[in-house]
Amino acid sequence: ISYVPQSTAGLNGPLSEYIERNLLDESLFKAILRKFDFPREQFEKRLEEFSEGQKKKVLLARSLCEQAHLYIWDEPLNYIDVLSRMQIENLLLEYKP
Repeated sequence: ISYVPQSTAGLNGPLSEYIERNLLDESLFKAILRKFDFPREQFEKRLEEFSEGQKKKVLLARSLCEQAHLYIWDEPLNYIDVLSRMQIENLLLEYKP
């Protein structure tokens, strides 16, 4: 099961530590974030500096990196603009989790 909570409150620290903590494939994770229009400079910032929409994208990208039989996303499009919603739809069609 891959779960994305509604709250982004637990996101803190450098993105690199988040990647390590969650045992993510760094290349895949960052590639997904780039498809969400994350600038490369964003990868160097602390998660506390991200907007709520960017934090939600981090959670969604983590979930898409996970192999699961069931994906549960609680209010996944909160704080997400219309363009990003379309990008998420396209990623779902591409990755077919």
